[in-house]
Amino acid sequence: MLTAFARAFKTPDLRKKLLFTLGIVVLYRIGAHVPVPGVNYANVETCMKQAGGNSGLFALVNMFSGGALLQITIFALGIMPYITASIILQLLTVVIPRLEALKKEGQSGQAKITQYTRYLTVALAILQGTGLVATARSGALFQSCPVASEIVPSDSVFTTITMVITMTAGTALIMWLGEMVTDRGIGNGMSILMFISIAAGFPGALWQIKLQGKLADGWIEFFAVIAVGLAMVALVVFVEQAQRRIPVQYAKRMIGRRSYGGTSTYIPLKVNQAGVIPVIFASSLLYIPALVAQFSGSKAAWATWVATNFTKGNHPVYIVTYFLLIVFFAFFYVAISFNPEEVADNMKKYGGFIPGIRAGRPTAEYLSYVLNRITWPGSLYLGLIALVPTVALVLFNANQNFPFGGTSILIIVGVGLETVKQIESQLQQRNYEGFLR
Repeated sequence: MLTAFARAFKTPDLRKKLLFTLGIVVLYRIGAHVPVPGVNYANVETCMKQAGGNSGLFALVNMFSGGALLQITIFALGIMPYITASIILQLLTVVIPRLEALKKEGQSGQAKITQYTRYLTVALAILQGTGLVATARSGALFQSCPVASEIVPSDSVFTTITMVITMTAGTALIMWLGEMVTDRGIGNGMSILMFISIAAGFPGALWQIKLQGKLADGWIEFFAVIAVGLAMVALVVFVEQAQRRIPVQYAKRMIGRRSYGGTSTYIPLKVNQAGVIPVIFASSLLYIPALVAQFSGSKAAWATWVATNFTKGNHPVYIVTYFLLIVFFAFFYVAISFNPEEVADNMKKYGGFIPGIRAGRPTAEYLSYVLNRITWPGSLYLGLIALVPTVALVLFNANQNFPFGGTSILIIVGVGLETVKQIESQLQQRNYEGFLR
């Protein structure tokens, strides 16, 4: 693999793409440490040290921002508004006929959907930025910190507007940097920035586990966590590459004196067809009750029950609910992202058929049957991977930012495989050996 990297850097145009991508990554990490105007950064550092890396309710968003959320920097919102906007547009495509028509128009329609995603990203960034400023000002960002309410000393409207505009501009800049990497760099820019955000928290989280460890000054826990992480990476790579290939045969057609078709191919149905989306959906949905109870300040029975069962990740009610939500959203997302009837109609239109299955409705029913069968192990796998931080809380006394959590491992492995394939394809175009031998 190192030899392949060396070959990639020896190729002039590929070297430019790699260096450009690295430059964007450096800019992104610098922006994650530039404070927003109006924030008392000394109080932020005090609360960060006291929190010890535990982000509480904001763990997911803080992870996607590379730790910039709790530091309230210009990139505090990170890439999360864009991810949310992309998911919303993808879901609305199934509901709104206009968006579905744009999706079928090809490149021009996709460009229009991308433009809508940008507008929605800015709107969500304004909304989330306002919520972050209000949360920081109320002291709820660090509940146990005595100076948490002094993180944003000024209550003026001008300070609030300045902070919201700064964070919104930071999100827009992240979106532009990601698109620049996609156009002039290697791989999907948004995915790479997400990868960098998550990987940036690994060293600190691992060292925190070492400091909290008790066996051999914490080194046994440290290396045990690394071993578990490597085993998880191997498992995720194995499952992410697993797929069920449905054979498809195309009949021969005579047009004039020429014969077309007669080829055989396959439809690749991945075991984890939904990717990391179900985990993000389930995590976000579980944050809502705890946030409502926290900001309401109610002492009613329902608020006490929510605070008891949905604030700690190692509570049995939280674990069961989280697991069931992941399984549900896995089936839900697969149902809206893969339409067996549309695939069957396209196959029939171009003379394709599955051997032993009649074209049309029987093909759609067969694809739906196979998809449901392989989605079950995929959803259970997602649920088990996502519960790894819960096991870590018990075994290693780790915090919610356990480095090898389900969401982080799934994203890092997925983006890593995608980037490797991008470099490998470009190497093969230049008659070099593949990236992976």
